[in-house]
Amino acid sequence: MANLLVEVGNTAVKAAWSEGTTLGKTYRYQGEMRLDFILSLTAKEKPEVLTVATGNEITPAEKEILSRECRHLLILDNAHTKTLLSYGLPEYLSYDRVASIVAVKRLFENKACTIVDLGTTLTMDFVSATGRYAGGIISPGCRTRFKALNRYSRSLPLVDTPAEIAPEGTSIESSMETGVVSGIMFEIEGYVRLHPENILVFTGGDAIYFAKKMKNSIFVVSNLVMIGMALITDDYVRKNLQ
Repeated sequence: MANLLVEVGNTAVKAAWSEGTTLGKTYRYQGEMRLDFILSLTAKEKPEVLTVATGNEITPAEKEILSRECRHLLILDNAHTKTLLSYGLPEYLSYDRVASIVAVKRLFENKACTIVDLGTTLTMDFVSATGRYAGGIISPGCRTRFKALNRYSRSLPLVDTPAEIAPEGTSIESSMETGVVSGIMFEIEGYVRLHPENILVFTGGDAIYFAKKMKNSIFVVSNLVMIGMALITDDYVRKNLQ
């Protein structure tokens, strides 16, 4: 039987079927009926393992419902950290960062890597060639920065991510666009200079946008978290169900 992987993110729910460590069909949902979306997938096929990763805690009622939809339920959240901690990573790391690190260690074995996740937040995680986690950073993501400028300054409009930016802004809007986008690029480039030997891996909703603007050689792996979740689920099956 196949496994079903569900990532409940800040702005959307992503899901994918997997066979062992191989990803199959993927889905994306944006809306309030997140549980109904998951149930619509399990209605067609009951997974062997249903892995649900979320930054918000799964309620007991939700857990009971999800448990009936699969043979085994694996929850990755702040209240279920045992599986994540088994990888020897710091307890403060969120499930998505752990999954990305697990994926990078498999995809780029014996290579030092810098993982850049460009979503609601901008996170960067550094992994040594021996697989040791060497720390990371968290700062606001691109759209989060635009929203913050609009929210905390009455004189600034809400600006969307531009297709292109000028070296310097010539209006309020273009100044905001250049400031936010260039600021993120300078931030990334600064950390790249601190770890010049690292392979650079971009993921997240804005990964392709920023990868096109960078001068460095970059691997873009849009489904990096899902790959990590597939690996974590496969490890769980091998350790607990065989």
